[in-house]
Amino acid sequence: MNKPLPLFQVDAFTEHPFSGNPAAVCLLDRERNTDWLQAVAAEMNLSETAFLLEQADGFGLRWFTPTTEVDLCGHATLAAAHVLWEHGLLTPETTARFHTRSGLLRATRSNGMIELDFPATPAEPAAEPPGLLAALGLDKGDIYRSRFDYLVVVDHEAVVRTLRPDFPALGLVEARGIMVTARSDDPAYDFISRFFAPAAGVNEDPVTGSAHCTLAPWWALQLSKPSMTAFQASKRGGVIKLSLQDDRVYLSGRAVTIFTGELHA
Repeated sequence: MNKPLPLFQVDAFTEHPFSGNPAAVCLLDRERNTDWLQAVAAEMNLSETAFLLEQADGFGLRWFTPTTEVDLCGHATLAAAHVLWEHGLLTPETTARFHTRSGLLRATRSNGMIELDFPATPAEPAAEPPGLLAALGLDKGDIYRSRFDYLVVVDHEAVVRTLRPDFPALGLVEARGIMVTARSDDPAYDFISRFFAPAAGVNEDPVTGSAHCTLAPWWALQLSKPSMTAFQASKRGGVIKLSLQDDRVYLSGRAVTIFTGELHA
């Protein structure tokens, strides 16, 4: 029988249970093959499952949706860092170092929040891929393309909040996902967004850290400010503090553990 593996479910980018974005975090005892990792993620059936494997200078970190491995994930990284500190695998003052498909990522603790050091993924103007606006239910929108996703900018917050996408049609767009954004009507936030990734097995992601690696540089240019507060307007909702420095985006948020257990597989 395999040794039971510690398994956690964490709500990220929130301090309140049952809000923010849930992620599973599994602490591995050895390398596992990709099919096994994908099977666990499908079993967890959350937008992301993070797998951590301790190394001499940090942790190997991989992220899986229920259907595919992804190259960058913010909320599951925040959840992984939270687990390492909360359960004594790192001391509070130690920087969490993650070796990933997107290079070395770092997380630190400050004033009760976790700050992620991520690469910026700026977007450039792009032609509309076939069916994108129609699948979103939009007549118009400014379209951009980042390394991973499409970005659609609309005129009003209400447009973002009331979107009812055609997910099967949206899943035909060749990209990891599609983010839709507008300036916030609430002075507490600089902008709002939603993120859809049906092609990756997640119709709507509750709070998407990696999308803000694109949103932060775009809005910093529009608003002429390097530090912002964003709200992702999913049903669960979540708040992300952002700071842009050169080609890095610093994303800050809180997290709360929902349950702990063991994986017997």
